[in-house]
Amino acid sequence: MKILPLFALLAFLQLNLFAQTPSKIHEDAIVIDTHGDILFNQIKSGIDIGKLQPKGNFDLVRAKEGGLDVQFFSIWCDETGSYVVANREIDSLYSLIKRYPNKIQLVRTAADLEKAVKQQKLAAMIGVEGGHMIENRLDYIDSLTKRGMAYLTLTWNNSTPWSSSAADETSGKVKPENAGLSAFGKQVVQRLNKLGVMVDLSHVGEKTFYDAIAASSKPIIVSHSCAYSLNPVPRNLKDEQIKAVGKNGGVVCINFYSGFLDSTFNNKQKTFFAKYDAELKSLSDKYRRSNAIDTLIANHQADADATRPPISLLVKHINHVVKLIGLDHVGLGADFDGAESFPLGMNSVADYPKITAELIKNGYSKTDIKKILGGNVVRLIRENKGK
Repeated sequence: MKILPLFALLAFLQLNLFAQTPSKIHEDAIVIDTHGDILFNQIKSGIDIGKLQPKGNFDLVRAKEGGLDVQFFSIWCDETGSYVVANREIDSLYSLIKRYPNKIQLVRTAADLEKAVKQQKLAAMIGVEGGHMIENRLDYIDSLTKRGMAYLTLTWNNSTPWSSSAADETSGKVKPENAGLSAFGKQVVQRLNKLGVMVDLSHVGEKTFYDAIAASSKPIIVSHSCAYSLNPVPRNLKDEQIKAVGKNGGVVCINFYSGFLDSTFNNKQKTFFAKYDAELKSLSDKYRRSNAIDTLIANHQADADATRPPISLLVKHINHVVKLIGLDHVGLGADFDGAESFPLGMNSVADYPKITAELIKNGYSKTDIKKILGGNVVRLIRENKGK
């Protein structure tokens, strides 16, 4: 057997280790996406997300390919929706699990999550996106929790009688004296704490944000938001809010939507829409606005791609949170299937390894990356559930 000189052997091992590092780190981590709008689309279109889909950002095939271990399925409807609609979406998740029991499993605790991951199943969790779906009833919180609700987003873009949204606070629709959590809103937070359901502060207004932080006895989650100082849109968190999350022990999960990541995106998108204005109007006559935009993008993919930010900007938002409050308080909340544009190269859940590679480029260690990809959220679930 030929013996390599010691220096040559060490060089070979070092190069081999470096070559394997991104994939190995990704494989060893528990990768968690805290927000995906998959179920609404599944109900609307009747697709089977257990099989590979030609459209959209998620299915079980691509989730496996991307090493995604845990998906929080968003239960979403606009302000016209209700508790009944929420349950219909949960039914669709239950149906998916029933059809593919060897691939996906509903989990409620950190221990169940870790067990499912070891069994190489996608751990499914439920996030209800919008307090309007509890219809001002605490017993509906109890019922949704029994069905698997792991977090409740206190508002969507619309306010409720007991909490004001970021959209309404910044537009002036809600007057400052009426903003924030009402006495009932504080009861909602306390009930969530008691049940071990995470309080989600994405979408909420600043007044509601601080009222909820003060009312909560447990660490909160911000399931899909970015840093306001890098892109000043109402849905992003200001630095003082991020610091408040750190003090609370919570986690900010970075949204992948181009419009929240990139301060130049809106102007680029306007230029894109203006270029194809006639076509967009024609498509809008045939489809809903969101479907019309998706079709326009598909028809002119190269021009649409030119509006998308690089993955490095997504990691820049992660870096910003880490700089402000440390490595223990940041995660990933993609908002896949809930927006029309994501960073170039991030086309679906199959692309999660690209984030790991970018984190390595930014100097994060294996331990750091495991926290960012999912470890911090596992800790948060455990601290809310107590197990």
